[in-house]
Amino acid sequence: LRERAELIEFDINQRALDIVEALLAREPRIIGFGVYIWNVTETAAVIAALKRLRPELIVVLGGPEVSYETERQAIVAAADYVITGEADLAFAQLCGALLRGERPAPPIMPAELPDFERLALPYEFYTEQDIAHRVIYVEASRGCPFHCEFCLSSLDIPVRQAPWPALREALEKLFERGVRQFKFVDRTFNLNAKVSQAILQFCLDHYAPGRFFHFEMIPDRLPESLREILERFPPGALQFEMGIQSFNPEVCQRISRRQDIPKLEDNFHFLRTRTGVHIHADLIVGLPGETLESFAAGFDRLVALGPQEIQVGLLKRLRGTPIARHDVEWSMVYNPNPPYDILQNKLIDFSTMQRLRRFARYWDLVGNSGNFVESAPLLWSGNASPFERFLRWSDWLYARTRRTDSIALPRLTELLFHFLKDELGLSPPLVAETLWRDYQRGGRREQPGFLQAWLTQPEKLGAAPRAASMKRQARHLAGASD
Repeated sequence: LRERAELIEFDINQRALDIVEALLAREPRIIGFGVYIWNVTETAAVIAALKRLRPELIVVLGGPEVSYETERQAIVAAADYVITGEADLAFAQLCGALLRGERPAPPIMPAELPDFERLALPYEFYTEQDIAHRVIYVEASRGCPFHCEFCLSSLDIPVRQAPWPALREALEKLFERGVRQFKFVDRTFNLNAKVSQAILQFCLDHYAPGRFFHFEMIPDRLPESLREILERFPPGALQFEMGIQSFNPEVCQRISRRQDIPKLEDNFHFLRTRTGVHIHADLIVGLPGETLESFAAGFDRLVALGPQEIQVGLLKRLRGTPIARHDVEWSMVYNPNPPYDILQNKLIDFSTMQRLRRFARYWDLVGNSGNFVESAPLLWSGNASPFERFLRWSDWLYARTRRTDSIALPRLTELLFHFLKDELGLSPPLVAETLWRDYQRGGRREQPGFLQAWLTQPEKLGAAPRAASMKRQARHLAGASD
């Protein structure tokens, strides 16, 4: 159906009626929407307007948000058909039937798991504009062998590999077209060491300055065959997203998460001391049975392992995930609206959860942004707990700003200066010099007035602006992950 079809993309900042106008201008008979946790609200508004204007238009939904607990959703009631699961082939089959004048039943259709060998890889559809300005997603495998109860990937079994010859040819063409930023969306890229070794070697063979590859890795699985290749990549070429989620063994067992902590720690040590891999590590707040104290201990343990980024995420009750079985025992209360994040549970009340929500946001601004590389560790200097000190800073910052966004960098730098100097009692010249070095990393050369009294003279940084740019690039790729 390629000659009769069009792929169209919008973003959630566009107005619903503008999107409706653009769609109807194409005079479609069928529109299929990919529905995710992050766009379901906006998509529902678009569909509602479409159906008011063109009741005869056939709307088909697919995607993870509508694949589970389907009948209960308002967006489903507004559509004509829903395909649950991997709809690569099922959507084309449905469209073919509808264009022939048939009206298949039932309206909710579970898709059969497609054989990867039957799928045409879609990478030719990336435009020159995409290649010039966007992270390019590629998929070497689907599915996950693990059963972590908070994750939709635990429902995607078995793991299936894309045929390597076809994928290799597609990657060759993307390299030839000048793609520089690749994000492999595989949930467990290093599950099959032989396959991941071949892909990493291929990426290494085609490496050129400025190329960047993002992989989601199982944190406790890094055999020698992969280590040997990783050591040969130049710094800044690789980013690994490694989901730790919790260091509490009882919590991990409760949510069916298997994790070898000693191996995980050894892998982190290897990556930080022997490679130039940028590590983006994840922890989850609000898991059933995780106390504030045990989360704090896990956070401190992760900080000690030295990843360049730590994403602190609040638990979400994604549709279809088995995490719901803990709702009664652990008094789990979730936001009824997307992204369905935890509001409170038996061990962490709403007020404390709100403090942790702000902690996560401020950690992004200070710990992950690349703007405070040297200054952030001053918060827990003197062998203090990073979690306790950063929570103290978070509470102090919110008390003064009453906001978690739109804090300009100069203002944030000034507030951090006063907190380190006045609240923690650190040496003002030490704090000022450290903040000034960080402040220059983004190419800024004008000294902030609040630092001038404590600075001896401006310092020049050589490669620091490039390092900050690479840090921002890494965060962009990590943020592209759902």
